[in-house]
Amino acid sequence: MTGDVKRDARRGHPGEAATGPAAAPRSGRAQDREILRLAVPAFFALVAEPLFILADAAIVGHLGTPQLAGLGIAGTVLSTLVNLCVFLAYATTASVARLVGAGDRRGAIRQGVDGLWLGTLIGAALLVVGVIAAPWIVDAFGASATAAPHATTYLRISSLGIPAMLIVLAATGVLRGLQDTRTPLVVAVAGFAANLVLNLVLVYGFDFGIAGSAWGTVIAQWAMAAAYLAVVVRGARAHEARLVPDFSGIRASAAAGAPLFVRTVSLRAILIIGAVAATRMGDTEIATHQVAWQIWTFLAFALDALAIAAQAIVGRALGAGDAAGARSATRRMLAWSVWTGVVFGLVIVAARPLYVPWFTGDPDVRHLLGAVLLAAAALQPLAGPVFVLDGVLIGAGDGRFLALMMPAVLLVFAGAVAAVTALGGGLVALWWCGVGSFMAARLLLLGWRAKGDAWLVTGARVK
Repeated sequence: MTGDVKRDARRGHPGEAATGPAAAPRSGRAQDREILRLAVPAFFALVAEPLFILADAAIVGHLGTPQLAGLGIAGTVLSTLVNLCVFLAYATTASVARLVGAGDRRGAIRQGVDGLWLGTLIGAALLVVGVIAAPWIVDAFGASATAAPHATTYLRISSLGIPAMLIVLAATGVLRGLQDTRTPLVVAVAGFAANLVLNLVLVYGFDFGIAGSAWGTVIAQWAMAAAYLAVVVRGARAHEARLVPDFSGIRASAAAGAPLFVRTVSLRAILIIGAVAATRMGDTEIATHQVAWQIWTFLAFALDALAIAAQAIVGRALGAGDAAGARSATRRMLAWSVWTGVVFGLVIVAARPLYVPWFTGDPDVRHLLGAVLLAAAALQPLAGPVFVLDGVLIGAGDGRFLALMMPAVLLVFAGAVAAVTALGGGLVALWWCGVGSFMAARLLLLGWRAKGDAWLVTGARVK
């Protein structure tokens, strides 16, 4: 049935019936429509998620500097934990999409349920650690005597929402694998709105202070988790998929996610090394680096949306036994990514006078930021294909290669940073040489892998 894509399989709503394998569309226009259908809602959902943190910061910031500092420490811990568990979304997307492609929607939902149970178990363990160890974690950050109590309070309360956050990650992966990125967008926007209202009411209306901000976020997170669970449960019942824990399936989900966990740890290490190097250069340098990286991260949301589309489309095509369709879709998404990177680079350069003043009034930071952003702009055409190829291999279930590749890239980046530091280079050199080598190494290795056939493993599951 190659090329015969059922309408309900394309739309991927859990409650809809689907039979037969679903291959990727071959024509350019059909591929473009599918890429946009998946990538555009994914982009807006990705943008909505950081608004949780921004809303908390804006509300807590008016309580005082110690409260804001406490939020910063606790928020760093929580965001790190969630980022390290992003494999719950990525691995689930790939495995569910394969089964959808093979025409086994019941198995796809069952696979997603296993991922949800894995997220729940990990979240429960982290909840216990967060509640009990919060004071020691905060002390490890060197928090001041005034900020530490607020950080501990926020971290302890917010730990109650960790299982919900991981359920959201896994459920997002389920829906993406089912070719549905609209539902995650709706849930993300509704969750942000609820978080904002709850924070305002609890912090100012009930005068709960930073604890109110934490409780508001926890309630919103569990509401999002409940919404996702309702969708998945409805789909499971429609297709008679079991909801009880299957420990062999949970172990399989953990095994599929382990290589992606290694990949994510390596990426986090690269971010930390870059931030430490910039910090040692001086206050102006670290301030500039943080602003430049925030701009880079925002643009990465659009590129990551293409990567999410790649995960879903490639996984489904390979599940349908359509290796040619997977490669064709990859080429199309690579073209999109290159042109997107070129446009982003031009916008970064052309719009500098408009957006740089938003971030700082310091003339030294503005001057240095202008130079750093030239490097960021030049690297965008590399970043686009890197994100898409990363998504392609994740969708193909090629986690082992990614787990081996990223530590190698980490060594390349660390070597480049060490060379810049030893030669007395500044922040501009760190971006050109450090970030540049990071992106170039990833592109070379990912491109080499994608050019071959080892990742084109067809069938409902990766052997």
